[in-house]
Amino acid sequence: MNEGIRVPEVRVIGPEGENFGVMKTPDALARAKEAGLDLIEVTAQANPPVVKIMDYGKFKYEQKRKDRDTRAKAHSAETKTTQVKVGTSERDMHIKASKAALWLREGHRVKVDLFLWGRYKYMEFNFLKERLERFLALIPESYKIADEIRKGPKGLSVVIEIDKTAKKSGA
Repeated sequence: MNEGIRVPEVRVIGPEGENFGVMKTPDALARAKEAGLDLIEVTAQANPPVVKIMDYGKFKYEQKRKDRDTRAKAHSAETKTTQVKVGTSERDMHIKASKAALWLREGHRVKVDLFLWGRYKYMEFNFLKERLERFLALIPESYKIADEIRKGPKGLSVVIEIDKTAKKSGA
C-alpha cells in the first residue's frame, strides 16, 4: 500500500473502476494522494502489478465482509454412518432409512454398513449385497452411490450422497 509498493511500474484502476493504464509508481501515488485516497496493491502476481486507488479502511471492511460471507456459506459435509445387520427387522430398517434420508437432505454423505459377525462373514457375497441393496431401496430420498459396495473386515459398506439431478431414488 502507498509507499510500500516497490515496483517501478503498475497498472492503475481508479476509485470508480476506470482503467488508467500502466504508469510509473510515483505518478500513481501522486494521483491517489490528489484524490485523497490510498494506492492499494490488488494483484501482485500480474505483470505489471495491479493497484487500485481507494480508501484503505473501506478496502479492509469489504475484505472482512467477504471472508465472513464465505465462512457462512461454507458447509462442512460430514460422513454419517448407519449400521444394519442381516437380521435387522423391517421396522428398524425403515427407521434407519428415514434417518439416512434426513442426513442426505442436510447435505451429508451417509455410509451404510452391513455389519457381519460370526458365520455371517462367510455367507455368499451376492446374498449380502442384495441385503444391503434392499436397505438402500428403503431410503425415500434420491441419492447416488459415491463409493461402491465393498467388503471390509466388519462386513459390507457403501457410501451414498444426495443426487441433486434425480427426482426419485433409482440407485
